[in-house]
Amino acid sequence: MPVYADAAAGLGELFASRGIGLVYGGATVGTMGVIADAALAAGGEVYGVIPQQLVDREIAHRGLTELYEVADMHQRKAKMAELADAFIALPGGAGTLEELFEVWTWSQLGLHDKPIGLLDVAGFYARLLPLLDHMVDEGFLKPQYREALQIESDPQRLLELLGEAPTPAPKWVA
Repeated sequence: MPVYADAAAGLGELFASRGIGLVYGGATVGTMGVIADAALAAGGEVYGVIPQQLVDREIAHRGLTELYEVADMHQRKAKMAELADAFIALPGGAGTLEELFEVWTWSQLGLHDKPIGLLDVAGFYARLLPLLDHMVDEGFLKPQYREALQIESDPQRLLELLGEAPTPAPKWVA
């Protein structure tokens, strides 16, 4: 949908204008392709991480600052987490949610202390947020972990929030 592509392009341009490198999934398709193309067109640096299976399907973006080819999706997520200073989830499908929840869980486990944000384009995440609040209410999620997710519809404000975000102490580390 155009609203999501426009938001992805705007975020890519914002990254480039602020000298923030983009680390992403390395493909030419979907909003991830849009954000990469926009950042590159605006003079930004873009680092892609793509599993061999997707390289074989010929959707790897060959015009990046650097493209890391890895064996599988697990290595992809680990490499992206290693390279990134923060994480932003744009509207997406099951893969986006899986990556969001994994990196959020890693934060709870103390595997990283990097801020995590959701770019809430056109209220995309509006139905997810009550579920997260319900998890807190039912005792499955500590309030500080719910609060650790920075949620904002304005990309500039989201970057500001990520720069200010405190990271809660790990939940499962003694």
